[in-house]
Amino acid sequence: MGTTTQHTVSLEGIGPVEVSVTEFGSGRPFLLLHGGAGPQSVTGFAEKFAAAHDVRVLVPTHPGFAGTVRPEALASVSGLAMLYGALLDQLALTDVTVIGNSIGGWITAEIALLKSPRVSGIVLIDAVGIEVPGHPVADFFSLTMDEVFRLSFHDPEPFRIDPTTLPPAAQAIAAGNRTAIAVYAGSAMADPTLAGRLGSLEVPTLVLWGESDGIVDVDYGRAYAAAIPLAQFQLLPETGHSPQLETPDQVIQAIWDSADTGFSAFAR
Repeated sequence: MGTTTQHTVSLEGIGPVEVSVTEFGSGRPFLLLHGGAGPQSVTGFAEKFAAAHDVRVLVPTHPGFAGTVRPEALASVSGLAMLYGALLDQLALTDVTVIGNSIGGWITAEIALLKSPRVSGIVLIDAVGIEVPGHPVADFFSLTMDEVFRLSFHDPEPFRIDPTTLPPAAQAIAAGNRTAIAVYAGSAMADPTLAGRLGSLEVPTLVLWGESDGIVDVDYGRAYAAAIPLAQFQLLPETGHSPQLETPDQVIQAIWDSADTGFSAFAR
């Protein structure tokens, strides 16, 4: 089980922000950022990753998700990136690898663009955030939940739930998550300036993509990697938009195998 702590991070123009962070393991630090499904979509992976290697995995809950409070002025992905950059400073962490799935990947890319010396590498797992002509991000807000599950997983059956059967508190959290996604990412789930800005990155980057991702397809993933000078792209078989949920062992293996191919950010 992880240990959850509360941190107050002060941001210029926004003020104090309360951030809940759950930690697993000890050793080299990894900051793991969840997507729209909320922190529960990455905590199982964090625990498994920490058990497999001597790593410390920190999982923050984006303010507004999982019933947490979001300051009104914190309303963008770039704002979240600044929040987590300030959190790394506050915790005095160094040699941090940032991992993000979906919108968490977009936040990860924006963190890298802040050029913090505390960040030594990033991993983008089926990230959103860029615009790729002919390969739009699926319109999450127009989809039924059944369609979301079908597009998100290679095999959706183990993950499919009927939201109407959830207790009222869980339904309220799900609604809050959906509102937070809309505030941070907008309906397009993309920033038209991001792809061009990624060309300035000098941090080693691993781009992992589920071959069955129906939310952002494989060509979108290849374009993401192509926009980043030091990026490696790896396709993950028989998995979809959330490989850390569907095939976590593949993701852990991919990150650790990259050390053997000279991807120095993850070398032990």
